[in-house]
Amino acid sequence: MRRYSLAVLTAGAALVLSVVGLASAASASPVVGLEHRNVPVCAHVPAGVASCDAIRHDTLDRHGKPLPPARQDVLDAQEIRSAYGLTGASSGGRTVAVVDAYDAPTAEADLAVYRAAYGLPTCTSDGADPCFAKVNQRGGATPPAADPGWAQEISLDLDMVSAACPDCRILLVEADSSLFADLAAAVDTAAGLGAAAISNSYGGSDVAGADTGRSYDHPGIAITASTGDGGYGVSAPASFGTVVAVGGTSLRGSTTGGWSESAWSGAGSGCSRLNTELWQDNARTGCAGKATADVSAVADPDTGVSVYDSYDYQGAHGWLQFGGTSASSPIVAGIYAMGTAVATRVPYPAAYTWAHATGLTDVRGGSNGRCRPAVWCTAGTGWDGPTGLGTPKGTGAF
Repeated sequence: MRRYSLAVLTAGAALVLSVVGLASAASASPVVGLEHRNVPVCAHVPAGVASCDAIRHDTLDRHGKPLPPARQDVLDAQEIRSAYGLTGASSGGRTVAVVDAYDAPTAEADLAVYRAAYGLPTCTSDGADPCFAKVNQRGGATPPAADPGWAQEISLDLDMVSAACPDCRILLVEADSSLFADLAAAVDTAAGLGAAAISNSYGGSDVAGADTGRSYDHPGIAITASTGDGGYGVSAPASFGTVVAVGGTSLRGSTTGGWSESAWSGAGSGCSRLNTELWQDNARTGCAGKATADVSAVADPDTGVSVYDSYDYQGAHGWLQFGGTSASSPIVAGIYAMGTAVATRVPYPAAYTWAHATGLTDVRGGSNGRCRPAVWCTAGTGWDGPTGLGTPKGTGAF
């Protein structure tokens, strides 16, 4: 991981990004007088409502106000692809859908800034064969009400799909609200519009999937969901039997010195008592129901990812640093779009992953709490709760 200076200069409609490599994270001295805080951008919610799993890592001045991220440790698009062995991988133009609540008015423009900054192909709604589309939960063009917290979540999701799969088409489906019923309707719409993979970077308390869970059951499509950011504990829809539960890691290293990962302390995990599994090995998980996670990727906001969002929220906008399992779910969705399982229409792509776990990097250190059995909350050899079977090592397990 490198340390960057990010400066965005706006002149009329022109946007210019300067990315300057500075000292490595390991050798950089802390900036005197500055503090940091991790801010969940969505509020805690009651049962039946979802909260997004994005966490913004703010740098504060001595008055506690967010500063523009002139110096921060961030993972860029090329580093994400390097860390997960994705250099050279492609989808052939498959579509990844991102399902979120409410509208992000600047989503397409902000996505363009991110992709231009890291040399990714243009992805817009223009032309006869557009790369990007934004629809509401019914597939229409009229957006729901805007929400700045969820807008930052949306920017994180779009940027992470782009980082993992630069040639993927992106479909943003915005639900009317964060009610599970609305989000489930948006998932159905994403499936109906031809998505190969659908990312859901949100969750709530574990619920039985008998009702809304049916919307997360579309054979042949990889449907991923974040396991949550509260440490040990089960979250829906990641707990649904037809959903790929994506946990989180702390990712450290560089493109030149190699990468290392450990379980992120905030990653959700556990054993659902309400939902059954379809592809897991119960003897390995120690869970008679659906265990979370299946796989994982970077989620620690302290080793977080670079995101661009111009829609101000809590005094933070522009280039930002993010984490949470909201980062890992769209990364994994993008990788599924480049893999064999969706290309061959495997009914449940995670079953392919469980059968090809040698194509993953086993994460063997770190914990997200205390539990019995310990495998539900402590990383070790083979499957464990916080990191699942491991993290991507190319597309071989997908």
